[in-house]
Amino acid sequence: MVQKLSDKIVIKNCPNFVPRDVLECGQVFRYKKTQEGYVVFSRDKMAKVLCVGDEIHVETNDVDYFYHYFDLETNYQDAIDQLTKHGEVMKLACDYGKGIRILNQDVYEMTISFVISANNNIKRIQQIIEKLCIALGSKTDFGYAFPTLDQLCLGDEQLFKNIGAGYRAKYLVKLAQELRHFDLDSLKEMDSATARKKLLTLSGVGPKVADCILLFGANAKDVFPTDTWIKKVYHQHFESGLGDGQISSYFVEKFGSLSGLAQQYLFYFQRKYLQS
Repeated sequence: MVQKLSDKIVIKNCPNFVPRDVLECGQVFRYKKTQEGYVVFSRDKMAKVLCVGDEIHVETNDVDYFYHYFDLETNYQDAIDQLTKHGEVMKLACDYGKGIRILNQDVYEMTISFVISANNNIKRIQQIIEKLCIALGSKTDFGYAFPTLDQLCLGDEQLFKNIGAGYRAKYLVKLAQELRHFDLDSLKEMDSATARKKLLTLSGVGPKVADCILLFGANAKDVFPTDTWIKKVYHQHFESGLGDGQISSYFVEKFGSLSGLAQQYLFYFQRKYLQS
């Protein structure tokens, strides 16, 4: 049951929404873990995600935004029922990560965030993004907002290096200017192949980053971002003689419109459970 109130969302008896699973499965970087739960940031907005008895409370001054952000209108059990038909490993992954939901994040924020994420670890990505917000974002009641495109364009290569972006600094400078003439929202109206091709024209965007932007920012569910964790999953459990460059296509053919969700279950299962 999900109830929207004026200042919070109350979630009860919903096994397919577990804050840890949602926020620690690799799809989002702007959150902080607290003793009471989590604080989540998106654009210039903030929500506290708290466990209160057997309920989850999402406290925010923008209830509608975070209701959509957490994808609370979707019934995930139907998708899980379909995915568990794909063998024992998929059953285990779905059970372990059953609390995951694919967040509806801002496509511009996802583009910048996942360019920063390339060849990086989650803790360092979070640190760089936080420094980016402090350096260029607007001050809010809870800290600093993610910088707008106009604010991002004020940054030069040295600023981006100073916040830890490393070799990505030069891509961020170019990317900011390219986005002035690039309609990111139009990606949501395209098929995934067309949208990916368009994204690959941007500085710092390779195939994996493009698929992450599409999945986490443009609501494209028929993509399968492939990194070292997914390659391990494939070679350990799905090996069919394909090269690494063909793994994404293999999984999309296998899972179709549920590819993005399947990727999150398998990624989370491999990184959190099989490596523990």
